[in-house]
Amino acid sequence: NGYRPPNRKTRGVAMSHDFFSLLLAWVSPPRRIRAIAPSSAALGELITREITAQTGSVLELGPGTGVFTYELLKRGVQQKDLTLIESSADFIGLLQMRFPGARVLWMDASRLDSVEALDDTQFGAVVSGLPLLNMSQRKVMAILAGAFARLRPGGATHLGSGWRRNS
Repeated sequence: NGYRPPNRKTRGVAMSHDFFSLLLAWVSPPRRIRAIAPSSAALGELITREITAQTGSVLELGPGTGVFTYELLKRGVQQKDLTLIESSADFIGLLQMRFPGARVLWMDASRLDSVEALDDTQFGAVVSGLPLLNMSQRKVMAILAGAFARLRPGGATHLGSGWRRNS
């Protein structure tokens, strides 16, 4: 699938770069970034554990520096089957560089229902690294409604509180 995981030598450099990129975005006004450190590889592994190449296309909300995205690729998901929704301009270029075969959209995840580029797309899974507990109830409901509307029957979501199947 064209994915090459960072080796031991480069992984530490990438993680340091990701930490400082996230920190700079966090302190830049307005403070759209809510995390002060990137998600760990262990969390990425946990969040993506039920996804395989057979899952099909995957929608990732708030990929940030791509920790969950790397785990999805390690699990056999092809870059062409990834749609990454990121609202921070600070991470769009980084995501496009790291995952050139993925569809990277710069937008707010609460506007999923209004994206023409996704009109006919049905996803096998939706994964989110978004800090839903730090958002207004209205915004969370918009994100959930948009995510479930894009999920095919039998698809799965992991939005921070465990896996759910769409029936």
